Amino acid sequence: MPDSNDETLLEFPCEFAIKAFGRHGTAFEQTVYTLVKAHAPELTTDDLSSRESSGGRYIAVTASINAKSKAQLDAIYKDLTDHDHVLMSL
Repeated sequence: MPDSNDETLLEFPCEFAIKAFGRHGTAFEQTVYTLVKAHAPELTTDDLSSRESSGGRYIAVTASINAKSKAQLDAIYKDLTDHDHVLMSL
């Protein structure tokens, strides 16, 4: 019987968008790129998109990857949420 912690509705491999939010002006895009690329080596800067908040204080960066497993996604989210510049990730 599978461990309930391993359950997911995703079928791997699959295209997956990871979004991280941080303060603008902290080289945030590069931080997200470096953290995600450590777990998804095929990631390129073309796979990133970003959008500033209306007031310009915050930035959202989306990294589109070809996710291989739930463990890979869990590792990416752990590194993102552990980083001081990341306020939130989805």
